[in-house]
Amino acid sequence: MIRSVILGTGSYLPAKVLTNEDLTKIVDTSDEWIVQRTGIRERHVAADGEMTSDLAAAAAAKALEAAGVSVDEIDLVLLATATPDRTFPSSAVEVQRKLGVTHGFAFDLQAVCSGFIYALTVADSLLRTGLARKALVIGADTFSRILDWNDRTTCVLFGDGAGAVVLGTEEGEGTVIDRGLLAASLRADGRHVDKLCTDGGPSMTGAPGHVRMHGQEVFKFAVGGVGDVIKSVFEATGFDGASIDWFIPHQANRRIIEGSAKKLGIPLEKTIITVEGHANTSAATIPLALDFAVRSDKVKRDDVVLFEAVGGGLTWGAVILRW
Repeated sequence: MIRSVILGTGSYLPAKVLTNEDLTKIVDTSDEWIVQRTGIRERHVAADGEMTSDLAAAAAAKALEAAGVSVDEIDLVLLATATPDRTFPSSAVEVQRKLGVTHGFAFDLQAVCSGFIYALTVADSLLRTGLARKALVIGADTFSRILDWNDRTTCVLFGDGAGAVVLGTEEGEGTVIDRGLLAASLRADGRHVDKLCTDGGPSMTGAPGHVRMHGQEVFKFAVGGVGDVIKSVFEATGFDGASIDWFIPHQANRRIIEGSAKKLGIPLEKTIITVEGHANTSAATIPLALDFAVRSDKVKRDDVVLFEAVGGGLTWGAVILRW
């Protein structure tokens, strides 16, 4: 069996840091209020003229370096983002151009905070069918561009950033001892679209709009509503919360992360949490957290890793892989 294997990781955060104290000068909030409810202390914000494709290309370059792979070997660039540079063309082709990739194919994928899991699963399918040999899978967002900075319920939650992986293939035996992506499960339910969305778009208003969210409803769903995809990947592999090595969830809110880990029976010491310094970077949170875990020597060869995310749509998904 052909397995998709992560060969290297990379990440990028803009230089500008916006602390909770900084936000108190913009909206009626406090560091204590934000930390107590979210666990977030600071977030990074893209500079004027710094676009999503810039963040994505910087993270991708680091992933290529870590993997020891040249741009000439990449024949797929897949960018998960809800904040592309332009309405069209895709920001993935901008990443191609900035990296010097002149062959293969590239496209964006939009599943908001679940975007990286969706993109990883799609890239896995394309690699295993032979349509690509090596892929750059990137999650990148500049949510600071679509926030209402007068809305304290949303503007404190998000930051900008990018994370990337280089995906290649290896032959496995078709068992859970194989390296690579072992199981994936994706879901969406448009009945929940208004729980987390923007109030505009090119076809709706001619402008991108601002983020709007029903926080309590999203919180409840994020902790209690994504069990079907977790159950699916656990049943497909025979793993459970006690037997995996690392849990790397979407980094939206520390309370959500802790609640999800507890429900799955995963100890917090097995859970990678980076939301304190990054906030919610949408599609970038999982690859950012993964890169942190790899470079800090937490995730090691043969470790079993679970990814899980929920995002606007609502979309949600899970992936289990062996490092």
